[in-house]
Amino acid sequence: MNIAARLAERAATDPHAPALIDVHGGQPRITTFGELERAAARGAALLQSLGARPGEAVVVLQRMSLELYAALIAVFRLGLVAVVPEPSASRAHVAAALAPLRIAGFVATRRAHVLRVMQPRFRRAWAVTLDGWVPGAARWPHDDALPGLDRVVDVAVDAPALVTFTSGSTGVPKVAVRSHGFLLAQHDVLARSLHLAPGQVDLTTLPVFVLANLASGVTSVLPDADLRAPGQIAAAPVIAQMHAHHVTRTAASPGLLARLVDQAERTGQPLPLRTIHVGGAPVFPPFLDRLAQAAPAASVVAVYGSTEAEPIAEIDRHAISDADRQRMRAGGGLVAGRPVPEIALRVLAEPWTAAPIGALSAAQFERRWAATGQPGEIVVHGAHVLLGYLGGRGDEEAKFQVDGRVWHRTGDAGTLDAEGRLWLLGRCSARVDDANGVLYPFSVECAAAHCPGVARAAFTTHQGRRVLLVQPAPGMVVDLAAVAAVVGWARVREIRDYPAIPVDRRHNAKIDYTALPALLRSRPTRQFVVPEP
Repeated sequence: MNIAARLAERAATDPHAPALIDVHGGQPRITTFGELERAAARGAALLQSLGARPGEAVVVLQRMSLELYAALIAVFRLGLVAVVPEPSASRAHVAAALAPLRIAGFVATRRAHVLRVMQPRFRRAWAVTLDGWVPGAARWPHDDALPGLDRVVDVAVDAPALVTFTSGSTGVPKVAVRSHGFLLAQHDVLARSLHLAPGQVDLTTLPVFVLANLASGVTSVLPDADLRAPGQIAAAPVIAQMHAHHVTRTAASPGLLARLVDQAERTGQPLPLRTIHVGGAPVFPPFLDRLAQAAPAASVVAVYGSTEAEPIAEIDRHAISDADRQRMRAGGGLVAGRPVPEIALRVLAEPWTAAPIGALSAAQFERRWAATGQPGEIVVHGAHVLLGYLGGRGDEEAKFQVDGRVWHRTGDAGTLDAEGRLWLLGRCSARVDDANGVLYPFSVECAAAHCPGVARAAFTTHQGRRVLLVQPAPGMVVDLAAVAAVVGWARVREIRDYPAIPVDRRHNAKIDYTALPALLRSRPTRQFVVPEP
């Protein structure tokens, strides 16, 4: 088997259908499935001529584009392992992430080859430049008349295909290895969950989702934007793409979608979408409502997942009842919906600990399950859940076995309700445990998100007091006393207003709790001290 064989089958089925639409040289560029297949075959022939051998690791550094996916498919065809660092990461972060790997080759832009030259241990790797001339590097074959390598190497189902990295927000990034079998399993669950079908046109902002689209015959429109900072993109060019190429669907982070929604609200022009899947960070109902108003013809679905398991659960906005919304205002957390059918999900009862769990019998595992409504850590198992990290680094903390089957610890806290729906409470490590009891961040943040003018909220403690930080929406002034009244049940002693609350680098949407202490030492724009009872 080989994931590239599935992509080749799609190219053979409909070679003239558009596969990728990106911007090249300031102009739209349309690449058909047949053209993409030929580009990958030419690239595979070049890599083979350089001595690339199955199983070797190849760094691929290129923004989302035709060149990226032609290179990835060429790597897959030869049974090589594509190593793709996080685009938003710093050079030092990338170097640290690559440190445990033995790299045989570099396929990258001219600028990215600086990393190869600066790292002595990479200098013996063969090299290919995707966009021009670099000393010591072969040039990617762009001429369609050049011969390609038609053969696709057959590999084992568990042979590694794609290496990516966790965010590393709490330390050194872990190396996530996706096998060919994993990618196919992930494609199958995404195809069902996202209702992918040939002929659809998708604004694709998440790199791995492009592979699912290619295998499903979906046209991927790659945004005319710098996706290294999705929460800061210029929205107008992306919306222009959507109209020009008749985009009707997207799956994106709330940070990026917020930019599109802001633009739609400013101009009064609705987004031409019929399907929106939003995930990669917590998505509170007020933002789902804004999405629905900005794209009135669209179904809006919130998706919960992670690097190691994507997707885990999902819920359509219309399935969130008034009772659900009231529960969220009262501190119940964030409703994430039912787990997808392809995954097994359990909640391990408190007390939570970061210590390794180790091996359990089925009976021991079952005794640790939380009762309905009881909080604990979310753990998952399934064909599209990563079994481990490269070299086992991080496995002891994040994985455990039940009668030989590997389960993944998400590090997220949640509950299951009587309907089997998952409610998210936030990171286990971010919970507050003080004299007032245990309280998780989403319980407070989700309630605060319902207050007028609150764009973002973060719950933590400072100098022994429970504190809620709020970030106003542009042009808005938040009534801090009103927010304090809404979250009074949480015994928050202080509400602080800051122009910006720190978020993650990858999606620009998840609270960076490790950065809050530094922010709390600075002076807020305004603050409200809750009177002692």
